[in-house]
This record gives sequence, C-alpha cells and structure tokens, in this order.
Amino acid sequence: MRMYDLIMKKRNGLALTKDEIDFMIEGYTKGDIPDYQMSAFMMAVYFKGMNEEETSNLTMAMAHSGDIIDLSEIKGLKADKHSTGGVGDKTSLVLSPMVAACQVPVAKMSGRGLGHTGGTIDKLESFPGFSTSMTNQEFIAHVNRVGMAIIGQTADLAPADKKLYALRDVTATVDNLSLIASSIMSKKLAAGSDVIVLDVKTGSGAFMKREDEAVALAREMVRIGTSAGKETVAIISDMNQPLGYAVGNALEVKEAIDTLNGEGSKQLLELCLTLGSYMVTGTKHAANVEEARALLLKTIEDKSALKKLAEFVEAQGGDARAVYDTSLLPKASIVMEIKAEEDGFIEKIETEEIGMVSLILGGGRETKESEIDLSVGVVMHKKISDAVKAGETIATMYGNDLEKLQKAKERFLSAITLSKTPVPKTTFIKWIITASGTTKY
Repeated sequence: MRMYDLIMKKRNGLALTKDEIDFMIEGYTKGDIPDYQMSAFMMAVYFKGMNEEETSNLTMAMAHSGDIIDLSEIKGLKADKHSTGGVGDKTSLVLSPMVAACQVPVAKMSGRGLGHTGGTIDKLESFPGFSTSMTNQEFIAHVNRVGMAIIGQTADLAPADKKLYALRDVTATVDNLSLIASSIMSKKLAAGSDVIVLDVKTGSGAFMKREDEAVALAREMVRIGTSAGKETVAIISDMNQPLGYAVGNALEVKEAIDTLNGEGSKQLLELCLTLGSYMVTGTKHAANVEEARALLLKTIEDKSALKKLAEFVEAQGGDARAVYDTSLLPKASIVMEIKAEEDGFIEKIETEEIGMVSLILGGGRETKESEIDLSVGVVMHKKISDAVKAGETIATMYGNDLEKLQKAKERFLSAITLSKTPVPKTTFIKWIITASGTTKY
C-alpha cells in the first residue's frame, strides 16, 4: 500500500477502505508518511469529501492511534460533555458539579485555551493551588470518592488528531465536516465515557457561524458516537452573544459559582439543565429528561452542587474557601465602566470581538507560551434586545494595564450595534439531536 495511491484515489473522488485509512493514520502517527503527502490528502478530502463509513473509520483510526482510557474501575455509567467552544463558555464549571451531585460519575479531560480566553483548566486555576496533574489511578480514585475529577489531556490521547489538526491549521483544511467531526469524536471516544453529550455552538462567536452547518456537524457527530456504541446527544445553542455575562477566567468562575447559588445567568443555567438532563438519563439515573431536570434543579436549590464543586476543588489541591467567598479569587487592580454613547436597543454583538477584548487585556493566549492573567476580563450588563440609555453602564472591564484597557474599550464599543427600535429576543437553545432524529427546542 502506498500513500501516493491513496491521495490519487481520494483526488478522483473515490472512497477509501478501512484498511487504507488505518494504514494512513498509523503511518502518519509514526512519522512514516510525511507532512507534504498528508497535506495533499487533506486538501483532496476538503474538495471531494468523505462518506459516512469513511468518516467513522477515520474517527476510530485516530481514536486508536494512542491510549483508550479505561474507566471501568469507576462505578456506574460515566457521562462526558464536549463544547465546540465559544466566548464566556464556563458550562463545565456549573454542569459537572450539578451532574455529579445527581450521583452520575463525571470523569472529564479538559484542555487549556489558545486564543481569546482560557480553557476549563485555566479557569479552574483561579482557585489557588488547584492542579490537574495526577496519575490515571489518582484520577479514577477522585471520581469514585468525590463523584467528579478533571484532568489535563495527555499527549497519548488521539495523537493522530493532534498531528492532523496542526497540519490542517496551516494548510486551510480545517473547515470540512468530516474532518471536524472525526477530530472531536476521536478524542471523546478515546476518553472512555459511556454517554457523550455535545454542546454545538452556532453564531458570530462560534466555529460554525451558520445554524444549518452546526446542525449538520451535530448530526454527523451523533451518528459517529452512536455507531461506536456510545449514547450520544447534541444540543445546538446560540453563540451570537457571550454565554452568560462574564468573559475572563476568574470572572467566569465567579459567575459559575453565582449560578450554582441560584443567582447567576438564566441562560447558562438553562443550558446546563438541558445538557445535564441527557447526561442523567443516559446514565440511567432518571427515567426521562423531565425527571432529570427536576433532580438537577434540586442540586441548585439544596446547594448540593455548590458543595460538590467545593469538594472537587479541595480534592485537587485548590483552596475551596473561594467557592464560598469569591473575593478570594484573583482580582484586577483597575476597574473601568463602559458607558453607552447613545440611546437604543442592543441589536447585534460581534461575539468573537468580545473574546478579543479579553485577549487584549491578557485573559487569553496568543501563543502556547503566553502567560494568562486570570484576573482580567469583561462583565456585560446588557445583552441582545436590552434597552440602553446614553451614559448608562453597559459593561465593566477589569485589567491591570491602563493602555490595554483603553484599547479593549475601543474594541468592545465597536463590537456592539444599537438599533433605534426594539429588537426581538432570540432563541437560545435551538435544536436537540439524538440518534432517533432532530427536534426543535
């Protein structure tokens, strides 16, 4: 078998067999197939596409290119959640303790952020002393004892995907349905959970800008997960404005804690209730989503989810006092109020630009080596359809450098479009996609 022949076969629009895909992924992971040949193949896929069988085979080949995490020592069915990413997405910080408080084991692998804001692990490091460094046995022990644990992704988890993604990123071949779906699902399948719930974002701050593209990606990932024997569900949610109000690491942690106290963003809570309902039902801890939703709401009302977050933080070396006293989280030295320049209604928010505001302030990474400032960011006070008056505070910005704050303020104001007439509210959760079909929420 030669890589040259596989490139030509795909260039001519023909489907590859499982053996051919396995040969290619194994050879590329080992370094036997050079970047220039894999680049040519990726471009052929970009233009000619892959069928469902090829996409599934590619996913499984990448999943098996490294370690498949064995979670069998964790009692009961395990659930995992994946988000396609967005601005202000602190869902895991709220959802995981809620689900764990419903007796569902949450064994989660998360990453650091590269771009406008930190990843889940960066946000968790807002708790002084928090660490995700542990052995697999310690990870499993934490889940069995506490009900949840979050560990950093290892280099041995789907290494083929890491190599392929880096190559796609510099060869303009990221934006292909089969390649996106296989990239995400290879990591989820290798991570070992029994139930996979996907939060697929759509809108100006999402990877999938158009709703129809988000639905197509979600359907493909649900199909892959189901064919691999995992109960898989996808939720399509809006990212035409930041999720919740806070964007920035410690600020998002505070908002997550507020939500667990029943005082945070209603949209964030609604998303967690929806995602969590499928995690709870999928692991057989509730008969249906209505029953699961009631169980999850109870964890907010009786503060058991908040307590679970504190147990989790303490178990991983963090200062759990910050769960009950958020003034202990990192704080910026300068606070700047951003005021509306005219009357109107918020018509549009360029969400990706709000993410860039956080990056300018120091809340994200421009390179892998960049140091994140956990204390900085922006808290919005107005969202789409809200009325504003000239001189009214529409956001509060937190930073440690006045020059950066001024640049961030200009960027923020340019990202907001006002209308003179009232703007209708948009639907936040749009679709639920299961193995049996697609349902409007």
